[in-house]
Amino acid sequence: MATTERVLRAAAPLVRTTLTASAFEQLITYVVNGDWKAGDRIPPERELCQQLGIARTSLREALKAMELIGMLESRVGDGTFVCPRSEFLSRPLLWAFTGTDRAELKDIMEAREFVERDLAGLAATRATEAEIEKMAASLRNMRESIARGESILEHDMAFHLAIADGAHNQVLRNAVQLLRNLIRQWIVLKLMIPNVPAKVLKQHEKIFKAIQARDSAGARKAMWDHLEETAYLVNQVVQKKSRPRPMPSSAQSARSR
Repeated sequence: MATTERVLRAAAPLVRTTLTASAFEQLITYVVNGDWKAGDRIPPERELCQQLGIARTSLREALKAMELIGMLESRVGDGTFVCPRSEFLSRPLLWAFTGTDRAELKDIMEAREFVERDLAGLAATRATEAEIEKMAASLRNMRESIARGESILEHDMAFHLAIADGAHNQVLRNAVQLLRNLIRQWIVLKLMIPNVPAKVLKQHEKIFKAIQARDSAGARKAMWDHLEETAYLVNQVVQKKSRPRPMPSSAQSARSR
């Protein structure tokens, strides 16, 4: 994430009550209201302590809470940065999702199909040549990773986000990143299935060719077919993980005695 040098609005001093909670609420407003934007490096702790009128201990507790919900990212030796909104908007949903019996997975996969299908169609008519080259670069990286026997996860993610960028609709772009964050763990497992990465590459190439040809209908169909296959594979992974493991023969023998 590139560092953006901007003059940020000074925080207002706080009343000395529940200082950590007050600092947390105050700092959140700067992110939610857009005073601190994605990619901004927040002011140093000493400066924030002076502006808010609190001790460093209270400030650090508030900052840790903001990191926990995905609003801030701390980088050793570089500072603390504001995360993209899609990151912290998806975090509560991710907590809810991982705490269930995966019943929501089908709905999430279905939502992703509709959103990304339309994004591919929009990208076919709106993407610039530079954005199309970004998609092509993701495909090249994917081919190279497959040849080296490495994971293609990050390049897979980059390809889909490049299409979302090419659609020039920020709301839908944030939606697709949120949905992909929610199912990331399942995509990881899907890509570990033998021969699947090569199949995914071919499907991505078909989507790319349609977008490059400015074929909106073709891009929508190619994306839909790809995500239908993904939904099927993810469902297979889920069923396999949910299946009870067979009891070791030694344990079975012991139980039968």
